[in-house]
Amino acid sequence: MVAGLGQLYRDYPQSFWTLVGATFVDRVGGAVLFPFFALYVTSKFGVGMTEAGLFFTVLAASRLVGGVLGGALTDRFGRLTILVIGLAASGLASLGIGLAPSFALLFLFDAFAGFFGAIGQPAQEAMVADLLPAEKQADGFAVLRVVGNLAIAVGPAIGGFIAARSYLALFVIDAVASLITVALVIWLLRETKPALEEDDEEDSLSKTVRGYGHVLRDARFMGFVLTMILLTMGYSQIFNTLSVYLRDVHSVPEQQYGWLISVNAAMVVLLQFSVTRRATRSRPLRVMVIGALLYAAGLALFGLAASYGLFVLAVVIATLGELLVQPTAHALVARFAPQMMRGRYMAIYGFTWPVAQGIGPLAAGIIMDNADPRLVWYAGAALAVAAAAGFWRLAGGDTAPAAPDVPAVPRRLQRRGPGI
Repeated sequence: MVAGLGQLYRDYPQSFWTLVGATFVDRVGGAVLFPFFALYVTSKFGVGMTEAGLFFTVLAASRLVGGVLGGALTDRFGRLTILVIGLAASGLASLGIGLAPSFALLFLFDAFAGFFGAIGQPAQEAMVADLLPAEKQADGFAVLRVVGNLAIAVGPAIGGFIAARSYLALFVIDAVASLITVALVIWLLRETKPALEEDDEEDSLSKTVRGYGHVLRDARFMGFVLTMILLTMGYSQIFNTLSVYLRDVHSVPEQQYGWLISVNAAMVVLLQFSVTRRATRSRPLRVMVIGALLYAAGLALFGLAASYGLFVLAVVIATLGELLVQPTAHALVARFAPQMMRGRYMAIYGFTWPVAQGIGPLAAGIIMDNADPRLVWYAGAALAVAAAAGFWRLAGGDTAPAAPDVPAVPRRLQRRGPGI
């Protein structure tokens, strides 16, 4: 095992491992806090799940705006600067959420946190794609997920213990982790944006923003993004609606919910890399179909289950789908994207979580407040089945084309990875 880990370390450049380590520190702070957002909002301000869902909608809308701007800024000014700005500002905004004395200020800091958090995400993902050759990108994103989930394996359990005593402490931990990450990034990382060729000119920021038109005309890529939104609308309920559902419907306390999220993260830590290695032997979109069907099975079981053991089983099944879907999806985006447009492609792909969280939790809150709460999970399962059908169609049935359709882009941008 030690020899295998040593070989894994040697397979990737030092700068990649530095980025992975910095990501781990930041994810620890987020993992302690994020699963308890809904509990914090409902308990501190005495509101229902509809209002909590609106909190996630504001967070999602601000992430949409931040992601679009962040992708353009990443391609224009480079990865490192934008990553630092996003980390520092989002950490401070998170602290503001914890200190907000009123519901109105809560939403203001909520918007800031989403906006600045999203600005840095395309930069981080573009940096991974810059650092690794195409054949290692799926494995590289898998490594990043393993390390991130190593933080999540312990974060929610710790967060559940702390949340029972002080929600504010969760926000302080998240802010401190973000600022430590900023220091590590500035000290240890260098810019990875590909250099222009001699006959190329640097685009202005306005021209870089207009470059999103090329991304939006990539019909197959946009179909992939829309399908991922459907899938994520269901799966994201585990991380923002499940805690309240378990508390209110099945009397499961915060700490036991934290353990469920830790099971999810532990599975990623232990299984992600080996699953990804095997999955890369198959056509990526076919892997996405299987993963989406596993999502559907896990989500449906949450609605059917009435015991903690079955909730654990539901998490296990859904996580098996996650092991297949998440690194494969990131690698697919890197392959869709021309090299000099990676930030913008990653930004548009980054819409999947904000859009899904902007619609999903609000809809789930309305259902939970006005109808049978189990319908949340049955609806999520139906969306996952629809996503599986969408991925199958994108794969072309039995004869998937070797590469995605490429929109007309300038010559210097047409540097893509292998087909999908």
